[in-house]
Amino acid sequence: MTLMEAQTGKEYTIRAIETQDEEMDAFLFSLGCYTGEAITVISHLKGSCVVSVKDGRYNMDNQLASAIVVA
Repeated sequence: MTLMEAQTGKEYTIRAIETQDEEMDAFLFSLGCYTGEAITVISHLKGSCVVSVKDGRYNMDNQLASAIVVA
């Protein structure tokens, strides 16, 4: 499941980053989004979602959130 399908308030583990764009992959890595890292969806907004990774909170658009596969 992707972050777009994840429940709010529940902690997940990132299983994969599915993107063909190297810049997007590098950007997500710089935020701390990589395989094995814990991530929590704080809220779903229209067209985006707010997530917590490590000690930061980020607003990700649907394109970024749908590239992150969690379990």
